[in-house]
Amino acid sequence: MSCILNIETSTDVCSVAVSDAGECIFNKEDHSGPNHAVKLGVFVDEALSFIDSHAIPLDAVAVSCGPGSYTGLRIGISMGKGICYGRDVKLIAVPTLELLCVPVLLQERVKEDGALLCPMLDARRMEVYAQLFDRALNEIRPIQADIVDGETYREYLAKGPVYFFGNGAKKCMEIIDNGNAHLISDIEPLAKNMFPLAEKRMATGQFEDVAYFVPFYLKDFVAKKAKELLPLSSSLKGMGMSSGQV
Repeated sequence: MSCILNIETSTDVCSVAVSDAGECIFNKEDHSGPNHAVKLGVFVDEALSFIDSHAIPLDAVAVSCGPGSYTGLRIGISMGKGICYGRDVKLIAVPTLELLCVPVLLQERVKEDGALLCPMLDARRMEVYAQLFDRALNEIRPIQADIVDGETYREYLAKGPVYFFGNGAKKCMEIIDNGNAHLISDIEPLAKNMFPLAEKRMATGQFEDVAYFVPFYLKDFVAKKAKELLPLSSSLKGMGMSSGQV
C-alpha cells in the first residue's frame, strides 16, 4: 500500500485528500466554487504539512484527469505536476467519470446484478459527458458527448436497469422517461473517493509522464471570438472627428 495525495478539480467542487494503506487519512473540500485558484493551494499545503508532520513518505499524486471543467482540470493537473517535480514522486491519472462510480458502489446504491452505471457530467443545455459501466467497473460503452433525447440510452434500458448520476443526470431524466432509468442524487467527484482507483493504478504501474501529460477534455476548447472592431477611420468619422484630430 502507498501514500497518495489525491486532487479533484473537474467540477465546481475543489477537494484534496490523502490516502495511506487504502484508507483516507486527510480530507478537505470546498463546495462554494468554482474557487480552485484560491482554495487548491491552501488545501495542498495543509495536506503536505499533514504528511510531513506524521513522517509519512509520499509515493504519488493522483489527479482527476477529465472530462470536466477546462479551467478546473488545468489548475488541478498543474498543481499535481508541480508536486511530482518538487518531491520526485509518480503522477497517476484517475478518469472523472469512473471516479463518480466509486461512491455509488461503496454505498451499495445499486442492488441488481445486471444493472449498468451511467455517470454524467453536465456539458450545458441537453449535452452531457457520459460513459457506461457494469458493477465491476468494466466499460460497456466508452465516453461520449451525448445530446440526450428519448433514444440516447434506449438500447441499454431495454436490457435492464440503468442508474444515472452526476451533475448532468437530473436534467436528463424527464427526457429519458423509461421505467428502467433510475436517478441517484448527490453524487460528486471527490478526492476522498479517488484512492481505490489510484491504488489500483499504483499497483499496476500505470503512471503518467509528468512533463507531457494533459487533461482529457473530450471536446476541444473553443474560445469565444471577440467582436470585430471597426476601422479607426470609421469610428472617428462616426464621432465627427478626423484621424488628424487624434
